[in-house]
Amino acid sequence: MDSKLLSSALENVRATTPLVHCITNYVTVNDCANALLACGGSPIMADDIDDAPAITRICGGLVLNIGTLNARTIETMHAAGKVAGELGHPIVLDPVGAGASPLRTDTAAALIDELPITVVRGNMSEIKALTGAAAATRGVDANPDDAVTEDNLAEVAAIVRELAGKLGCIVAVTGAIDLVATAERAVAIRNGRAIMGKITGTGCMLDTIIAAYVVANPDHALEATVAAIAGWGLAGEVAEDRMGELDGNASFRTYLIDAAFNMAADQLANGARVEEL
Repeated sequence: MDSKLLSSALENVRATTPLVHCITNYVTVNDCANALLACGGSPIMADDIDDAPAITRICGGLVLNIGTLNARTIETMHAAGKVAGELGHPIVLDPVGAGASPLRTDTAAALIDELPITVVRGNMSEIKALTGAAAATRGVDANPDDAVTEDNLAEVAAIVRELAGKLGCIVAVTGAIDLVATAERAVAIRNGRAIMGKITGTGCMLDTIIAAYVVANPDHALEATVAAIAGWGLAGEVAEDRMGELDGNASFRTYLIDAAFNMAADQLANGARVEEL
């Protein structure tokens, strides 16, 4: 993949400051706002049915995250998603815990069936659950049997391309090795550190960043998604390298957002470890 597309993706976010409406997990909502600000976007959170459609109209993109699901926000997600679809705005869906409960699985499936989703981002078990292919998850974590490794990378990439074709959108599977795919293309990303799993919400924060990148780069949605994921993983590498002897996961969380804030376009272009498969 052309590194210039990765660097320009970040530059376009910083130049345009995309306003993103996030209906997201209340466990991580503050971090989502700060991560989006750090990458160069602007967050707004509205989840009341009487407020969300109007807020969606003034934004460039929409994030739907079902991490703390309830009946009230399900209705709001559909209403906001309908408006975003009418306006042609990108929609990023995070099907948190799909496969773990009927409500989560059915809600995620209904959102992707009824709305013009642009990007679905989740772990492999969650993504497979959307097509009825996953046997089980571990709460909001991937089933170990669904792990993406160097040994099964080509096989899994083919599966993710097939899933993208079935779902009709870009599919981003995040884990030890990340995969971003359409029905025709698949890209592996090897940035990131295991410690990113030691704080809650790194995936939720990434949802908002992906939305900002896709809004700012409408003609290169796949490359924008790759740039967002690679940049976030690279920020994790920078953050862990900064840690001192007495630092723990709370310090890492702060360093991670700092690293995203300070990310330069050439740093992303040179540090992104991406491979088109």
